Amino acid sequence: MRVCIVGCGAIGSLFAAHLAKLEDVEVWAFDLDQAHVDAINSNGLRLSGESTLLSHPNASSDPAEIPACEFGILATKSMHTRAAIESTAHIFQDGAVCTVQNGIGNEEIIAGYVPRVIRGTTFPAGHIIEPGHVGQDTGGKTSIGPFEPQSASQEEIETLANRLTESGFETVAMADARGAQWTKVIFNAATNPVGALTGLPHGVAGDQPMLRKIIAGLGAEGMAIADALSITLDSDPDELVDHAREVAYLHKASMLQDAIAHRNTEVAALNGGLVKFGQENGIPTPLTQIIWALITGLEHSWTRDD
Repeated sequence: MRVCIVGCGAIGSLFAAHLAKLEDVEVWAFDLDQAHVDAINSNGLRLSGESTLLSHPNASSDPAEIPACEFGILATKSMHTRAAIESTAHIFQDGAVCTVQNGIGNEEIIAGYVPRVIRGTTFPAGHIIEPGHVGQDTGGKTSIGPFEPQSASQEEIETLANRLTESGFETVAMADARGAQWTKVIFNAATNPVGALTGLPHGVAGDQPMLRKIIAGLGAEGMAIADALSITLDSDPDELVDHAREVAYLHKASMLQDAIAHRNTEVAALNGGLVKFGQENGIPTPLTQIIWALITGLEHSWTRDD
């Protein structure tokens, strides 16, 4: 079995490092960060924190070097989805690609380039400590299932889930993964922008009563959209906020990490995606629209010349 992880940043590295532990799985990690690629090829891919291991996937910044793969796992930031799958699509012409990205709309983009798509969402989170070394900040499970318009087979979905679980990365194959995906989208859209705007880690932000009220309001708008779409969430996103506060109090969400580094964020795929679905289904999202506008303005502040 051959698998290519497209986008081997913090999250992609978690998948690559675990799968590469399996002797009968050939893992390729594709990433444009040449220093990270070189470090993986020279010294292996190291995880510390929630997972502690060292494995040896193949790594490349040139998609032409990567052989055809039965499976792909797309783990780039959502704003890079099209460019990433466009450059690597030839690798998966006889394969299935699973997205474990944040936000809404990634599957539709991927389906324009490859024959079979797997919907997915993942809760483990981390950060790059240095090239070749990733810290896993939080644990949790990954859920994958069919992307209804253009899906991989259930057998393929179960095969990928079983191999990930066998590698120590808990993954559940589902007949319908929309509930898991939307739970994560609503959770992220409610918490990540608040952290990015305030500079506060997850638990610290949740301890502030006024911020907690904003987080709850954002979550309520997302849940109303899911209800309108007849999507049954696999847990209550508001309860998940409090659970994450207990297990990841000082975790800096990816959007906060992006804000600190003055990088563009995934707000358009998270809050922007919810606004789009809200408009299409007659669900008002005033708070989500405000947060989307504020993060977009924050991004603009980093690029101004004056």
